[in-house]
Amino acid sequence: MEVKYLDLKRQLASNYHDYNKVISKIVENSDFINGRDVALFAREFSEKMNGAHVVPLANGTDALYVSLKMLGICEGDEVITTSSSWISTSEAITQVGAKVVFVDIDEYHTIDSSKIEAAITANTKAIIPVHLYGQMCEMGEIMRIANKYDLKVVEDCAQAHFSTLENIYAGLLGDVGTFSFYPGKNLGAWGDAGAVVTKNKNLAEKIKAFANHGAHIKHEHFMEGINSRMDTIQAAVLRLKLRSIDLWTDERITAANLYTKLLRNVDKVSTPSVRDNTRHTFHVYAVFCKERDDLRAFLASKGVQTQIHYPIALPAMEAYSYLNLDLRNYANSIRLQKLELSLPIYPGITKEEITYVVDRIKEFYHQF
Repeated sequence: MEVKYLDLKRQLASNYHDYNKVISKIVENSDFINGRDVALFAREFSEKMNGAHVVPLANGTDALYVSLKMLGICEGDEVITTSSSWISTSEAITQVGAKVVFVDIDEYHTIDSSKIEAAITANTKAIIPVHLYGQMCEMGEIMRIANKYDLKVVEDCAQAHFSTLENIYAGLLGDVGTFSFYPGKNLGAWGDAGAVVTKNKNLAEKIKAFANHGAHIKHEHFMEGINSRMDTIQAAVLRLKLRSIDLWTDERITAANLYTKLLRNVDKVSTPSVRDNTRHTFHVYAVFCKERDDLRAFLASKGVQTQIHYPIALPAMEAYSYLNLDLRNYANSIRLQKLELSLPIYPGITKEEITYVVDRIKEFYHQF
């Protein structure tokens, strides 16, 4: 049997004709930039996000950059974020001229809120918590700290579409929530796409203008901006997928629960810890084991594709060598990069496929 890490074709099985229909209409009308579907997606995503303002953008990295820029983060400022994430999170901080300040992770592999306060200086202006793998950070404590020190909070929700903490969606607790709709995300386009979500109407308008060359009306630029517009085809795809996102999210959670149940007695493999009062949407189903590399090679030999999220912790990357960081301060992230293995999970994955993956893991450990 072959089990792919991600099989996007299964999302198309039931409504392939619908995708062809909406894309053909866009092509027929040459409605490629700022088309009707972009505005409709913003409205429909807003409805799902309890009425928050939504600004569609070209990608999730831009969403981080534009948010920081419009929140006034600039040269000389510091922004605190997690030491375990994709580089988009930290590079956006650098791109606005600020300094990245990394904080280690907790047992849930999100930023350790108990260590944030010690990282705050007179130059600290914001915190970017990353809801990694689909699990929300300890936002209650993070917001308490932010309010105490008058800091902005930008939630990186690239892996946490419709994850919740105490029934509140990721992206609705901080000043801004940023989303990626990269094809492999829980809600993914057919190319790059992203969005910003905020309850602040004025901030949403500033972000929208900045992403459109600093203008609300063509040729009337009240500031310099950038070009970060979601194209109409991606918006149309996202609108169709939005109709199925609740079902797909439930399927991910069901798959994750089955993995956890079947792996319960595999002593050398640790399954994900789930924070109380949360809905973990399992963009990634991550297990942890000392034999990670050998297990991954064994699974590949049996037709099972896996991934590693992430093989190098951000503070250990060459890109941040100029910061001269003491890696002992990021012990949990450094440890994670040696242990983490992401198993196949996606809407439509079958019980038989999950059982096959777990049986191969058990087969590997029977060698010891």
